[in-house]
Amino acid sequence: MTDRPENDNHYGMAATRTDVLSQVLTLIRLRGELVYSANLRGPWGIAFAKGAAHFHFIEHGEAWVRTPGAEPIHVKQGDMLLLPHGTGHLICDDPATPQVGIDVIIDRHFDRARSVLDYGGDGAATRVVGGLFNFEGGSLAAVMAALPIVVHIRSEAGKTPDWLDAIAHFLVKESHEVEPGSSLMISRLIDLLVIRTLRTWAANQATPSSWLGGLGEERIGRVLSAIHADPYRAWSVHELAGIAAMSRSIFAERFTARVGEAPLHYVKRWKLTLAADMLATGGLKVTQAAQRTGYTSDAAFSRAFKAHFGYAPSEARQR
Repeated sequence: MTDRPENDNHYGMAATRTDVLSQVLTLIRLRGELVYSANLRGPWGIAFAKGAAHFHFIEHGEAWVRTPGAEPIHVKQGDMLLLPHGTGHLICDDPATPQVGIDVIIDRHFDRARSVLDYGGDGAATRVVGGLFNFEGGSLAAVMAALPIVVHIRSEAGKTPDWLDAIAHFLVKESHEVEPGSSLMISRLIDLLVIRTLRTWAANQATPSSWLGGLGEERIGRVLSAIHADPYRAWSVHELAGIAAMSRSIFAERFTARVGEAPLHYVKRWKLTLAADMLATGGLKVTQAAQRTGYTSDAAFSRAFKAHFGYAPSEARQR
């Protein structure tokens, strides 16, 4: 029998740069719920209540999507929509079409055995691959604030990106042909779909202003990776500017423009986010969380925590 390698961290092949997106999504515990196919014919209008997050991939045809307080978005064949906040939304063939609640439609038009929705009139056909997912982390609000109500990935002249076509194909296959392990496969495929959609969206933001946007610029991405790799370090702007290979003033300006907040404010917020998650899962007491995040007293930590999250650290677990 061969000896175990001294470096047991994936045999020394682990990435040296922290994957910030994966770390954040792990913290907020993305969980895919279900997937379905929808064969829709005009006129049709479906209202989804507030609750779980949704995605809609327009496999064929076109549709309109409306969220509370926003103008309708026209989506076409090959487009991908992610609605991560679970605010409730309407998807329809035309904004003027009356809407019917999804619960009512499911009772009459949904084949549960095959996960297929067949609904509408005699008009133009649209095929949609849809699904539900949840984010379950205790510090969800602070992290998800970086995302818009609707993440829209447009196709290129109706051509679906290869990655999206492949994931959608396997999602539909698993939902139609239920076999041992299908539920887990669907959940993991939804995870993959959401992660890839967020990565694609972040890479195409012309004027990003969040931690997601910061990942799109190599030098700012290096700094974010360093912060996430060693979050409890007493970082200084000078140190972070050195990682970015910029002067202190230029770095501070560039970081703020790309991420939407000053470097040390981001460091502080991320420490509090980690503390909130550990308090929520019962892993730390308030005193331990204060010490871990660098506060000299429980009172100072509690003031900062409440100012950021709107509730006291002692309430994190109940929430």
